[in-house]
Amino acid sequence: MNKTIKPINYLRGEISLPGDKSISHRAVLIGGISSGKTRARNFLEAIDSMHTVSAFREMGVDVKVSKKEVIVFGSGLRGLAKPARKLYLGNSGTTMRILPGLLAGQNFEATLTGDPSLSKRPMKRITEPLREMGVDISAGGGDTPPLVIRGGRVNAIKYSTKVASAQVKSCILLAGLYADGVTCVTEPFTSRDHTERMLEFFGAKISKSNGTVSVVGKAELRGSEFFVPGDISSAAFFIAGAALLEGSDLTVREVGLNPTRMGFIDVLLRMGANIKVTTKIDALEPYGDIKVKFASLKSVVIEKSEVPLLIDEVPILSVLAAQARGQTIIKGISELRVKETDRIFSITENLKRMGVEIRAENENLVISGSKKRFEKAVLDSFKDHRTAMAMAIAALFSKGECIVRDTECISTSFPEFFTMLETLQT
Repeated sequence: MNKTIKPINYLRGEISLPGDKSISHRAVLIGGISSGKTRARNFLEAIDSMHTVSAFREMGVDVKVSKKEVIVFGSGLRGLAKPARKLYLGNSGTTMRILPGLLAGQNFEATLTGDPSLSKRPMKRITEPLREMGVDISAGGGDTPPLVIRGGRVNAIKYSTKVASAQVKSCILLAGLYADGVTCVTEPFTSRDHTERMLEFFGAKISKSNGTVSVVGKAELRGSEFFVPGDISSAAFFIAGAALLEGSDLTVREVGLNPTRMGFIDVLLRMGANIKVTTKIDALEPYGDIKVKFASLKSVVIEKSEVPLLIDEVPILSVLAAQARGQTIIKGISELRVKETDRIFSITENLKRMGVEIRAENENLVISGSKKRFEKAVLDSFKDHRTAMAMAIAALFSKGECIVRDTECISTSFPEFFTMLETLQT
């Protein structure tokens, strides 16, 4: 599906966003191996998270989803049942990389498959540590999906990851639940901490020290109830639009304020954006309201250590950088080449079509800002939801009507995106 987008003058109003995708996945993943009932309000009913739901139903877990709520009747730590068929995960990289950690401790064999895009994504980053833990796991050629996990005995491990990745960290920690002793994961930089927060909330013994997260094995997890805040990565597109368009006045309600997800907001504040957190609620996952108005932006340098905290926001951040005074440099971007698409290519290709001076230099992205509206262009999603949404926002600040190709991919994380965007233009 192609989407025609006309330029506008501002975004105004209030929105409440669908639940955070990362937290929604984990509500089912961790709820499914807990005892008792888990209830998560404001659950994200999008394609990716529903693939996680389907996988657990195939393994005998009763999962009910309705009216933005999920209820999971957990089977306990080792209570999952052998699936009757291969578990198809669509394009959900989160599920593909985290679920093997849980399957490592089950007494059956399971095969995980995905769509053509997911089937090209690297899995050595999880197969390698799982094999060190004694797990029998095999992958397709080049350590890509499908993955075959033959569960059983798991050994505790102390592992240092080569990349800062919440998915890799989560996989190892969840496998560590099935081991005797303590499993430790050390990252080069801090990544999202949703898994360790939820594990501790459900009863696991978690400790953190100097970049290392540890879990004590054989903990019995108990189901619980919590609110899934609005997804800050989805909010980023609207926040960026309001920051770009003069006259904008936008409030985003009940959005996640987890410190390991605030990298995008922190960078925007350095760029001079007019953003305020007006309320904050402390909970399993902190959340609150964010108010944003137009402001003239300036360029920044984003260090490699910051990128794991805003990895999903780099596409829309690049759009903002193209309108900031001076030259913005985003360092350490190599991980973006192995997302749903090569996001470095998709970002540079699309913004060049819109007249932006942008280039990739080794592991850096260099963007020269301009105060002129973007040139009208035909843009491509490259079948990547975040690229599609970033280009839709860029098109709002163009000189003429733009077309964004293949926007159906947005439904993997944010089916209501265009509907919500239209409500802010009236």
